[in-house]
Amino acid sequence: MTTITTTAAPAARPAHRDPQVLRWLGAYTASTLGDSVFYLALSWTAVSSGTPAQAGLVMAVSAVPRALLLLVGGAIADRLGPRRVVIASDTVRCLVVLGLAATLFLTAPGLWALAAVALVFGVVDAVFLPAVGALPPRVAARDQLARVQGMRGLSHRLGAVLGAPLGGLAVALGGSATAFGIAGILFAFSLPLLAALKLRPLPREDEARDGTALRDLADGLRYLRGHRVLGPLMIVVLLSDLGFVGPLNVGLAVLSEQRGWGASGIGWVLAGFGVGAGGASLLLTVKGHIPRTGVVMGWTMVVGAVSIGALAFIPQLPFAVLAALSIGLLAGLSGALCNALVQTECDPAYLGRVSAVSSLGSLGIAPLSFPVTGAALGAWGPGPVFVVSAAVCALSGVYALAVRAVRRAELPKS
Repeated sequence: MTTITTTAAPAARPAHRDPQVLRWLGAYTASTLGDSVFYLALSWTAVSSGTPAQAGLVMAVSAVPRALLLLVGGAIADRLGPRRVVIASDTVRCLVVLGLAATLFLTAPGLWALAAVALVFGVVDAVFLPAVGALPPRVAARDQLARVQGMRGLSHRLGAVLGAPLGGLAVALGGSATAFGIAGILFAFSLPLLAALKLRPLPREDEARDGTALRDLADGLRYLRGHRVLGPLMIVVLLSDLGFVGPLNVGLAVLSEQRGWGASGIGWVLAGFGVGAGGASLLLTVKGHIPRTGVVMGWTMVVGAVSIGALAFIPQLPFAVLAALSIGLLAGLSGALCNALVQTECDPAYLGRVSAVSSLGSLGIAPLSFPVTGAALGAWGPGPVFVVSAAVCALSGVYALAVRAVRRAELPKS
């Protein structure tokens, strides 16, 4: 009698124990810290070298090419491969920033040099951001992508929390040149980690691509339009960004001034939001799977919208911080789930282009609402503006719940 022994396939390694994921996360964290230090140093140097209006123009220079070229950047990331694009992007940023640091050590180049560096950063960001979004399926199993998104959220919060103080300390101790030098070193630190990544092969990866990056972009948009989950999900992302970005970037300052909270009050409210968003990322990192993902995502958007609207009517700072914590937790969870669904639903061959479309709302379209939000705040005050913004956020959740394919979307179990 013959005995047949079967060997079960090894379980996928958890994301937080996977060396490939940890290398990617280390590179992403270093790059995020470098970004935070760079933009603080750029802002400080621009203000010190010119008027506030001129400094504002320097800071805006990087946003324009990023918004205009982001979709093309997604097509380039898919065509050339995300790791190659990310390595090239961080190399360019490293060399440019270290060159600026050396220039500042020797002379005072003026605002034109700062504007030129900001322009280069905007162009590079347009290809870097979609490529970063396309890397996780190359380094992690599909059932670990939700955890990876949670870890990415924690890394992003870490960069935001530590980057600004690190940049401020560098400016205080050694001036702008030292701060730019530290930013360049952080970009350089990501390069060997990215070079050591071993990427998973993708379906059709070896197929030749015909045409140009623009044709690839059109092909990606057709793919999105025909996808039963991703197409509606892009509308959900856009609505949530339009409703969320204005109040938290423009309205919060007006609200703090009217309530007498001062600049420290803004800091406390933003800290509450950051803690909540970090908690949501930690939850997704630990659990890895949220049952009924589409339903949870939709309802957290709706309930989070209530907290956004309520923030304008809370006079006491401690309660406003609690409301911000609630917003961060709910909006952070819905955003992380949305990103995880994009990662798991999308054909990896299109992920750079889909990530670019997803990022366009928060990085390109939503910031265009800042002047409108400011004018509305001046005309009607924060109450009506926050309520309208909350309604737009709630609409994104209602739409997610109304579209059956999105409502029934599930993350794979880990």
